[in-house]
This record gives sequence, C-alpha cells and structure tokens, in this order.
Amino acid sequence: MEAPQDLIERARFLDAYYVPTRYPDAFSEGIPADHYGPLQSEEALHHAGAVVAFVRAQMARSG
Repeated sequence: MEAPQDLIERARFLDAYYVPTRYPDAFSEGIPADHYGPLQSEEALHHAGAVVAFVRAQMARSG
C-alpha cells in the first residue's frame, strides 16, 4: 500500500529536522538547541507518532 499524502507530508516535516539537529555545525551560529524548543519537539513527536502508527498497521496487515 502506498502511504497517504498526509503521511508523506509528515515525513517531509521530520526530514527537515534530520541534519540540523544532528550536526552541531549545521547552523552558522549557535547549536541546535538554540534553534529548536519544546514547540518544535512536540510537533515532531506528533508527526513521528503518526508515521510509526502507519508502519505498525502495515506490518500487522502483512504479518
């Protein structure tokens, strides 16, 4: 089954956080913690939860 467009958008949102949150030199000034806070963390967790739920459901179906 192909992922719904909404889920693809959630994955794109999360993808934008991958490099800048992992590499301290990704920003010209400051560290990742200077650029992200609780609001971004909560939103990322929300999107990640939706992705994980979709994957689990697909794994259960193909089981």
